[in-house]
Amino acid sequence: MFKLSQKVKSLPPYLFLEIDKAKRKARQEGRDIVDLGVGDPDQPTPSHIIDRLYQAASDPLTHRYALDQGLLGLRQAIAKWYNNRFRVKLNPETEILPLIGSKEGIAHFPLAFLNEGDYTLVPDPSYPPYKGGTILAGGRPYLIPLKEENKFLPDLKKIPFNIRRKAKLMYINYPNNPTGATAEIDFYREVVDFAKKNKIIVISDLAYSEIAYNGYRPSSLLEVAGAKDVTIEFHSLSKTYNMTGWRIGWASGNAQLVSALAKVKSNIDSGIFSAIQLAGITALEGPQQHIKDICQLYQERRDTLIAGLQSLGWQASPPKAAFYVWLKIPKKTDTSASLSVGGEHSRATDSIKFSALLLEKAGIVVTPGIGFGKYGEGYIRMALTISKERIQEAIERLRRIL
Repeated sequence: MFKLSQKVKSLPPYLFLEIDKAKRKARQEGRDIVDLGVGDPDQPTPSHIIDRLYQAASDPLTHRYALDQGLLGLRQAIAKWYNNRFRVKLNPETEILPLIGSKEGIAHFPLAFLNEGDYTLVPDPSYPPYKGGTILAGGRPYLIPLKEENKFLPDLKKIPFNIRRKAKLMYINYPNNPTGATAEIDFYREVVDFAKKNKIIVISDLAYSEIAYNGYRPSSLLEVAGAKDVTIEFHSLSKTYNMTGWRIGWASGNAQLVSALAKVKSNIDSGIFSAIQLAGITALEGPQQHIKDICQLYQERRDTLIAGLQSLGWQASPPKAAFYVWLKIPKKTDTSASLSVGGEHSRATDSIKFSALLLEKAGIVVTPGIGFGKYGEGYIRMALTISKERIQEAIERLRRIL
């Protein structure tokens, strides 16, 4: 009876929802599921952050509308954190905007700059809101392949000149979801040069900067000289402090870009609950030992999973950062199982078939690579957000069925 807009019709299906349906169905059938699917930290938020939320929520002054631009104290804490972590100086008055999780800012940002038919350069595979936010703003995603032979970095030289002229935005995400790839300063310099020459805004998604292993320290794009001229960078407390459900993050960088996003948001929401902002200050300014502890925990899980997969004959390499393992599907596999997914995934690609096989035959949930874009086909993603014991259980189940 009701007709969807063309923009909504153009959106690819959000595969995580389909996977969640399949998980619920399996659990309703009484099956024991090992969930290596969605990257949602399984550890609790540190207690001192929870205590601050409780105290702040008990104050009636926090129950009113929050300021759209966020508490000055939070913006100052973010500026201090950026300077300590990356030696990047940000003006808390003009260059930082708190968000209801970085996802909403990433998805809303194209509304500020895209006109109908403008292009966004979107890495593929990638976090789905890059493409979705572009489509909802009336833009056209131009997919830049992230290929294994190029270490899952985009080859900017291969982007056609006519696309560069039409492109307004470009998404960059390292440490990368879903591949776990990392980028170094030399690559970031190339990105900044490319953006300046082609008058393109760079949207840097830095959500996984603090999840890294063996002493590796990811960089910020804003560390590059002149990057602030063309860059808005998004960050989040979700992964660093196990606060995915709290919905608190921020945008920072070029003041004009931050201001434009703030204008969009002022017409969409009324800011983050003030008590959560105060707890966010405590997270950034409080004890940081927790970060070392969770990185050690994820590293142990990573090593357990990689060793297990290698023992099965899979070509698996340990990521330097983020908490995902990106794997090629074994070539000789019976993928006769099916996963009910609509839209562009109704082709029942190999990654969907293989993921369905693991769920049906072994009770293991993974994410099909096609869910992150067409160049993700042939891969699956496994998340390290379950215990080492459950990872070992997954390996034994794989050993039985493969």
